[in-house]
Amino acid sequence: MSSTVVNTVHSTLKPTDNPFLNGAFRPNFNEHVAHVGSLKVIGEIPRDLDGLYIRNTHNQVHEPMGIYHPFDGDGMLHAVHFQNGQASYRSRFVRTTGFLAEQAAQASLWTGILEPDKGARRGWGAMGSMKDNAGTDIICHAGRLLATMSQGSEPWRLDPISLDTQGPDASWARHVMPHGIGSHYKVDPETGEMMFFNYPEVWPYMHYGVVDRHNQLVHYVPVELPGARWPHDLGITKNYTILHDTPQFFDPELLKKGVRKLAFHPEVPARFGVIPRRGSGADVKWFEATSCHILHLSNCYEDGDEIVMDGCIMPRPVMHPVGKTEGGDVYARMKARLDKHNNPTMMHRWRFNLRTGQTTEQYLDDEITEFPVVSNDYVGRPYRYSYNILYQPGEWLFCGLKKFDLQTGATQRFEYGPGRYGSEPQMARRLGATGEDDGYLLVYVTDMVQDRSEALVFDATDIARGPLATVILPERISVGVHACWVEGDRIHGEHRDSRMLP
Repeated sequence: MSSTVVNTVHSTLKPTDNPFLNGAFRPNFNEHVAHVGSLKVIGEIPRDLDGLYIRNTHNQVHEPMGIYHPFDGDGMLHAVHFQNGQASYRSRFVRTTGFLAEQAAQASLWTGILEPDKGARRGWGAMGSMKDNAGTDIICHAGRLLATMSQGSEPWRLDPISLDTQGPDASWARHVMPHGIGSHYKVDPETGEMMFFNYPEVWPYMHYGVVDRHNQLVHYVPVELPGARWPHDLGITKNYTILHDTPQFFDPELLKKGVRKLAFHPEVPARFGVIPRRGSGADVKWFEATSCHILHLSNCYEDGDEIVMDGCIMPRPVMHPVGKTEGGDVYARMKARLDKHNNPTMMHRWRFNLRTGQTTEQYLDDEITEFPVVSNDYVGRPYRYSYNILYQPGEWLFCGLKKFDLQTGATQRFEYGPGRYGSEPQMARRLGATGEDDGYLLVYVTDMVQDRSEALVFDATDIARGPLATVILPERISVGVHACWVEGDRIHGEHRDSRMLP
């Protein structure tokens, strides 16, 4: 195997007992290029797999100020380009303003999510105090990658092939600042429009926007909430967007004093706002539902008078106070909060009736899963398959995959094996696909036993049989979370072949 290290980022990290800077979370500092033919492949890469599989990673570079949390690290992208039965690989840091400032200082300049009030500099995000690390989400829209952090950051654009950072979006970034764009945003496969939101700590507490297929901001409106909230995802259908107001938020009286005590309020119902795609805040229809929090949705679609929303419900979140780290084993508290076997998330369905205003709900499964994904071609449309991750008990590590057939109730699963940990998968439909799952499921795996990382390619119709191909990466990469699949005909713009759409 031959690859080129094109750059090594200087690090000031020191040995630590923080579990999120060791083991499978050990950061990377080398930026690689591995051209076609230079990567070892076990099995055979399908020739009808065409596009880019890109994963974002929180990758800490400098000795942290205060206690490091796995959501604090700088964004680092890992990309495998599949074409004609071959693969190439690149890795690059997202060169945000914060990353460049800390490279110049050769030190951390901002505190993290656990101690947001201990920093001396103005920051970004809903709290206005963190470094804009652009380490959470990654998608491709209008021919450019878009990387952000979950609290809301500048919309960082990158070239999808080279992964070179091009800066905040030149067309519309200035119109959404200082509140920025929060993950997660969704792209309509038919229109090429991208829907997004943010959630500042000041009135109106949320904004909602639409960027068209030509990368023009065509809609941006305030959506008033009862107070500062911490939503994480949104859903889209052909004609609507679903916004989240869940009862996980900071104590409002303490927040007035600058103290952020994040808590779940089980006595408060969850609310979901259905807004026409280019509607105003006054057009939102709010639906109440069982008290819960939601991190990630699988998909949403329209069914007659109803909006169907599928995702992983978190019925009783177990919170740790943000900014209060004194006392006890803080690492144990972090792991307990992130461990979904301690804080369950399960597939759930909500139905919002636009005619009657009623909400109905049902559990779709009782196993703990999260990070559900569907085919890009079916986002916002009736769909059948969701691909979720399985958790390693006691850890913030993903030990396998589970495929849901939501039409029949059947499931499939694949577990990576001891010491092997995955990331968010992506569904890549093959060239000329005719069915929803006619293609391949992709995932990055970090193998602690063999000290290497791999990109796995599964037959999406039968993930239980194991990978068709295993692409060995140039070095073991830190585990990460969110990823995207960019079809070959979407790499340079929203030019999806209409024959591939349902």
